[in-house]
Amino acid sequence: MDYKYTSLNNYFLSPLALLMSGILSPYAFAEDNSNALEVIEVHGHAQNKHLSLGSSDDLLKSQGVNFSAAGGVSNLPILNGMMGERIKVLVDGADVTAACANHMNPPLSYISANQVSSFNVIAGISPVSAGGDNIAGVIQVNSIAPQYSSHDDITFENGYISAQYKTIDNGRKLGVGVRAASKTLSFNYQGSFSDAHSYEDGHGDLVLDTLYRAQNHSITAALRDEKQQLVMKLSHQKIPYQGFANQYMDMTDNVSYGAIVQYKRKFAEDEFEAQVNWHNVKHKMGFFSVEKTGMMPMNTDADDISYQLKWKNTITDNSHLLLGHEFYLYQLEDWWPGIEGSMMMGPNDYININNGKRQRSAVFMQYESQLNSAWWFNGGMRIEQVKTRVDEVQGYSDSSMSMAMTDMSDMINTDNSVAAEVFNELERNKTDTLIDASLLFNYQITPNDELQFGFARKNRAPSLYERYSWGVSTMSATMIGWYGDGNGYIGNPELDAETAHTLSATYSKNSEQDDWRLSFNAWYSNVNDYIDAEFVRSFDYYGADNTTRNILQFTNVDATLYGFKADYTALIFDSKTLGNITFNANVSSTRGNNNARSEPLYQISPLQSEVAIKQTLGRFENALSWQWVDSKTRVDSVRLENQTAHYNLVNLSTKGSWDAITLHLQVTNLFNEYYEQPLGGVSIASVKQDNSNGYTQLAGQGRSFNMGLSYAF
Repeated sequence: MDYKYTSLNNYFLSPLALLMSGILSPYAFAEDNSNALEVIEVHGHAQNKHLSLGSSDDLLKSQGVNFSAAGGVSNLPILNGMMGERIKVLVDGADVTAACANHMNPPLSYISANQVSSFNVIAGISPVSAGGDNIAGVIQVNSIAPQYSSHDDITFENGYISAQYKTIDNGRKLGVGVRAASKTLSFNYQGSFSDAHSYEDGHGDLVLDTLYRAQNHSITAALRDEKQQLVMKLSHQKIPYQGFANQYMDMTDNVSYGAIVQYKRKFAEDEFEAQVNWHNVKHKMGFFSVEKTGMMPMNTDADDISYQLKWKNTITDNSHLLLGHEFYLYQLEDWWPGIEGSMMMGPNDYININNGKRQRSAVFMQYESQLNSAWWFNGGMRIEQVKTRVDEVQGYSDSSMSMAMTDMSDMINTDNSVAAEVFNELERNKTDTLIDASLLFNYQITPNDELQFGFARKNRAPSLYERYSWGVSTMSATMIGWYGDGNGYIGNPELDAETAHTLSATYSKNSEQDDWRLSFNAWYSNVNDYIDAEFVRSFDYYGADNTTRNILQFTNVDATLYGFKADYTALIFDSKTLGNITFNANVSSTRGNNNARSEPLYQISPLQSEVAIKQTLGRFENALSWQWVDSKTRVDSVRLENQTAHYNLVNLSTKGSWDAITLHLQVTNLFNEYYEQPLGGVSIASVKQDNSNGYTQLAGQGRSFNMGLSYAF
């Protein structure tokens, strides 16, 4: 079940503490979130968050999240071998949907690391209250954490300004925050700015089309009394450009606005919580850099509107019942403006998703009890109805150049005008009923030995793009897909919802002096109707060796995924002279198989491990880490996935604090090793400039000297 919690506050959380008060609320009701309790493998540590700038990827990687490479601020998370929308990502409790055929604006791209106050990573088995419509797990990233003062009047409390520079991509990042508060009111602003050129690999070669620029802003206001709290957050993001080396398109604009209102009230025995969310994004794709050229505009306009209601009833001192109702509405327009004078892209606008709607309504019930001094239990059921629909579509041209298809399965025909006619005749209103259930147990064997295990049935309904991307031509199909593999994808209106049955167990042991800790987690998932892809035909844009790609159609198959994770942490030395020295080692392995083809699933991480030594001496914190990633030989042949060689990365860092100033120096990839990212996809930008090497794997970053400086006031 691998339930992990990390807060940027410094406190210890008992592994037998009650789960619900940690996962029900994206913010703490009191002045801080030190009462955010949870169960299943807790990680709490202090951190100067002002030095964490840009993408929040590094924060989540420390909790076992892998990432599929995308843009500089838009990588897609992977949990237990499953990517993208199989993971429910909640930002301040709000469900934001990627509004792009290439998923260039996933939920995590809307929050910068300096805005993050706490985060939860729940891989595999998650309580039904943590979120539905997922089979891989839940990531909760929170920025709302109101802090109040002891003054009756509003006064300025604190602020910070942070900056960071990286040599590998000339990356510059800036973060700013200020807070004012009284006993009952709290106001907080946080903003960030990031700008980077394309980075270099270990050979010193430019990795084309990896440049980006982004800014995020948020204002939070909170009002409280002894029993209740009201919070409102307004957010804004602007990304004028972001390169995507492993996609045929780039992001040329992304402008979003969001609003969240949270209300929580305590009663004598019960608690009530309500939240309303709205998020709008206007997104454009095209080309902006000489590193990857072309001419083809693509636009999306989307809204996420939702609310959540939760009632927590105290049955006894050791047991609680949680009832909840949630509603989500996602609306999407996806069109590709026609280009005047173009025979291929005109005269009409290409309508990819017309008035698309994905509506979710859910109710759940969850019971939690501390059965006795050794046993803890959490069980629940969630029923969710998902409705999807789209209106009629059209291609660039209304003329048909070939015989009509009889249905959408006749994909060898590549005439979009015919495909549009067939699609418009189909029944496009679909309803999926999802029934989730989870059982989680915690057994305290001894004060130093703990066993956690559980079972979950989880479901995910198809997305609008998986179900309704109707274009069958090579050009239109290659505009669909968030896998970075260079292939093209066609939707399938007949897709069924995915259903995963997952078993997981974690054993952990720590010493009596609490100077070392060992944990081992193993998990197994059997997924019915896993949404994979089947071969339709091949194409070759360049007519050279190794430049063949495939057109694929989404389809349901059965799949099996399993793996293990082990972690060991120990205090190895503690003295006034050398300070506190700790050692950490971890290793993880994941396997995934398409049962229909008896082949590996796409983009499964190979065996990997990391060893780190950290020293705290006075005002200084030093760290040396070594990461080893095995060769990737198990690949998906249908998606033409590349094999990659094993590699080692060594990182070195030091951080010093002097009152209000914190300085961070770091060298990443110390020995400038060249490596190909096993989850990076292929470099489409590279093959467009020089196709002699075919679709090579996207290379990782070479050696970089990084500096961060933060001033708190």
